[in-house]
Amino acid sequence: DFLFFWGAVFLVTTTLVALLKKENKELTPTKEETKGITDTYKLLFSIIKMPAVLTFCLMILTAKVGFSAADAVTGLKLVEEGVPKEHLALLAVPMVPLQIILPLIISKYTAGPQPLNTFYKAMPFRLLLGLQFAFLVWWTPKVKHEGGFPVYYYAVVLLSYALHQITLYSMYVAVMAFNAKVSDPLIGGTYMTLLNTVSNLGGNWPSTVALWLVDPLTVKECAGAQEHTCGTTVAAEV
Repeated sequence: DFLFFWGAVFLVTTTLVALLKKENKELTPTKEETKGITDTYKLLFSIIKMPAVLTFCLMILTAKVGFSAADAVTGLKLVEEGVPKEHLALLAVPMVPLQIILPLIISKYTAGPQPLNTFYKAMPFRLLLGLQFAFLVWWTPKVKHEGGFPVYYYAVVLLSYALHQITLYSMYVAVMAFNAKVSDPLIGGTYMTLLNTVSNLGGNWPSTVALWLVDPLTVKECAGAQEHTCGTTVAAEV
């Protein structure tokens, strides 16, 4: 029902925009200096070769390694420790207003000449929250009882996620503001898309690696089988 309702809203609003919105023909937008796919990729390679862009790409591709495990694995580990998935999903609801308000607040600090300062300042706090998430996973089985989890536990989880969202959006908005500021207006779409793609890749590959490393780095103990280590999937099944 939820998906059907919003699907209908989406169809109605986009149809109304298509029918009622009129373009301003008096203003002729500046076209990008590209003619096709080949020209676009040649342009991308020429942008990437720039020393400043190379340095920025290297930074943004590795900047999120420190909190990739906390971001990708915390929710899965909480479910593994017995926290109901539906409860975690409900905790995401109060985050929606926060996610709407945060960019509006943060944009005031990223509108100046040095938007990446906000990125740098938020990073140590986000790294510390990674440690806090690790503590949360360790603490979860200790507060669990027969009826589930106490209310104060969910309050701590909600507060943790709220603080995480603040640091996450501070870094996200700062990078977007920086990308918008440094992109050449003549090739803005191509330039901006390249930098945003690198930024997204910088967040995705560390999370993928973190998820892949969960099993190899997890210490397992066998109950009732002293000679087995349970270090591999086959040993655990035996």
